[in-house]
Amino acid sequence: MRHARSYLVAGFAALAVGAVAFAQTTVAPLEEAAPVETLPLESVDALAQLADTVPGNAQNGATLAGVCAACHGTDGKSTLPELYPNIGGQSEKYLARQLALFKSGERANAIMQPFASMLSAQDMRDVAAHFATQPASAGIADDTVVAAGPYEGMKFYEIGEQLFRRGDFERAIPACMACHGPTGAGNPGPAYPHVGGQQAWYTARRLEEYRAGTTTERDTGMFDIMAAVAGRLTDEEIGALASYMQGLHKRPDAATLAAIAKMPAPAPAAEAAPAPADGEAAPAEGEAPPADADAVPADAPATDLQQP
Repeated sequence: MRHARSYLVAGFAALAVGAVAFAQTTVAPLEEAAPVETLPLESVDALAQLADTVPGNAQNGATLAGVCAACHGTDGKSTLPELYPNIGGQSEKYLARQLALFKSGERANAIMQPFASMLSAQDMRDVAAHFATQPASAGIADDTVVAAGPYEGMKFYEIGEQLFRRGDFERAIPACMACHGPTGAGNPGPAYPHVGGQQAWYTARRLEEYRAGTTTERDTGMFDIMAAVAGRLTDEEIGALASYMQGLHKRPDAATLAAIAKMPAPAPAAEAAPAPADGEAAPAEGEAPPADADAVPADAPATDLQQP
C-alpha cells in the first residue's frame, strides 16, 4: 500500500512537470492583424487614365459643364458661396485630378461623385480647361482687430498674411506662397491649387481636415505636405489664413492699368436750380430761369463788366 501511494504521488509529480513544460513550449496564438488598407482599384485606373489624355478643349468643356452651373456657376463663381467653392481660374491639371478622385471614390463627396462618374478622362480635362479659362474670384478679408491672445492688436487677416508670406521658422511652417504663389494663383505644374479668392469657410475646412488627418483625398504627395503644415496651426491661425486668402487676387497687368488711367473722369453732377423766392413763380419745364439784373451777360466783352 505504501509503495502504491508512492507511485501515485510520483505520477502526479510527473504530470505536473509535464504540464509546465508543455505550457512553456506552446506558442500562444497571435492576435489577428488589421487588414492592410489599400486604395480602390478603380482609383488607380481613374488617375492613370488622365496620363493618356490630351490638353483639354475648353469649348467642349463649356458644353459638358452645363450641369456644373447649378452650383459653381457657368464661370466658376459659386452660386451659393456659403455652400459651394469657387472653381473659376483653377488650373486644369488640379481640377481634372480632383474629378478623377471623385469618380473613383478616393475623394468622397455625395454630390460630386455621381457627376464625375459620368465623365471620361478626356471629358474631365475638357471641363477643367473650361473653368481654368474663367477669371478667378476675389473676396474680402476680415480686418477686425484681435482683442486678446498672442496676436492682440493685429488685424485678423494680418495673422494670415504673416504666415502666408513668411511662414514661421521656429515652428517649421513654410510660407504658403512658396507653393501657392504671392497672389494665391497656385502652381499648375505640380497641380498646387489656386487659393486666392476662395471662400474662407472652404479653405478653413480643408485645413482642418488636413490637420485632423480626416481629409477624404488620400493623395500621399499633397497630403503629407499639407498635413505637416496644418498640424502646426491653431484654430485662430487657420481662420486668419483662410480670411487672408479669400481677399487675395491678381493685380491688373500694365495694359489694364494704362487703360484705366486713360478713362475719362466722370462728369460732375449738374447743380440744382435755386428755389424761387417768395412771390416768384418757378420757371416752366424747359424754360431758362429769369436773368439776374445785376448779373454779367455770358457773352459780354471784358470792357462791359460792371463796376462796383
